[in-house]
Amino acid sequence: MQIGANSLLQQMQSLQGELAPAGEITPSVRNVNNSSGADFSNLLAQAVGHVSNLQTTAGDLATRLDMGDTSVTLSDTVIAREKAGVAFEATVQVRNKLVEAYKEIMSMPI
Repeated sequence: MQIGANSLLQQMQSLQGELAPAGEITPSVRNVNNSSGADFSNLLAQAVGHVSNLQTTAGDLATRLDMGDTSVTLSDTVIAREKAGVAFEATVQVRNKLVEAYKEIMSMPI
């Protein structure tokens, strides 16, 4: 695919007319309405609580299986452990992204 310099220049010049002059830049403000009424900290606390419940359930199933409970199968225990592991890894990734975003915001000049 070849891009001609002339056609690219023409496109840039046509777009330049649509831009506001440098002195007239006005910031655009968007209001984001939270329609669900839940705030981020509550949602995060619920998610961490859910991960904790998954880990507790997996631990309980493993203990019951080790104790010889016949109502617990190996497959149920393995599935519960995998669910807890995946949920924990997702939580760690979310935490890492939050820390990264925080560091980026804190390093912004005022």
